[in-house]
Amino acid sequence: MRKLPNFVLLRAFEAAARLQSFALAARELCLTPSAISHQIKELEEYFGRPLFIRRNRRIEPTPEALRLLDSLSRVFDAIESACAEVTLAAQAQVLAVYCPPSFAVKWLAPRLADFARHHPDITLRLTTGPEPLDLTRAREMDVAISYGSALERPGVETLPLGHEPLVPMCAPALLEQTPDADRLMQQTTLIESQLSRLTWRDWFEANGMPMPVRPRPSFDRAALAISAAVDGMGIVLESTRLAERELARGELVEVGRGHFVRFERETHFLSWRANEGKRAGLATFRQWIVGHTSGCA
Repeated sequence: MRKLPNFVLLRAFEAAARLQSFALAARELCLTPSAISHQIKELEEYFGRPLFIRRNRRIEPTPEALRLLDSLSRVFDAIESACAEVTLAAQAQVLAVYCPPSFAVKWLAPRLADFARHHPDITLRLTTGPEPLDLTRAREMDVAISYGSALERPGVETLPLGHEPLVPMCAPALLEQTPDADRLMQQTTLIESQLSRLTWRDWFEANGMPMPVRPRPSFDRAALAISAAVDGMGIVLESTRLAERELARGELVEVGRGHFVRFERETHFLSWRANEGKRAGLATFRQWIVGHTSGCA
């Protein structure tokens, strides 16, 4: 049994704190200001502390009330979204997609408008996280995109989303200052992308070059490492798929293309429960994302 105050009291509090007025909260909830006042008082008794500072014609939430409002607003938004999904048209579908944060920001999000335009009856509900997802346990998710490797589980099918070039990239200004690629690699700060499928040691060894011994700034998200390179911090070794917008806009350039060994790796993987693979929405999303990731990024 969850230890929660009455939902009616929480609803009254959320409205009053958001609007900073018992009268406006009463109007929104179709109650009297007196009823709102009594519900707030009952909630304050539950918590054993005041939630509002009462002034002449207005109320002011306490610091504790503001923290509660922030959390409740997110919860109410989630409840509202869940209820909205139930009322969707009969032919509409909701597809819950889990993927790494950097893939979501750098690749998937810029293409969601395209997906929605071509598939208006499918609503994507996107959740991000750094770790691979076990679809045999996380039944609330329909498909999972993983970075580096996918969890192998009975009853789960996985498909690699193509090969991605992993190359050194930097801001154009750095290359203008030191146009010689070998010298640039030896003298410029190397940015560590902790989850990259290719390490700097592997890259230098494959190119027959000694690896510089100096501190390397390190980031646990590819998106952060790429942003640091755009800002001129140094050279990042990452997927061109994740940096495609920066490369297209000229904010990053590949260092030594045609001169250095170019690596390609299967880096992102799409997984789904085998017994749901033919579901219309899931099959449509799978076909769409494979069509956009086939071949080299």
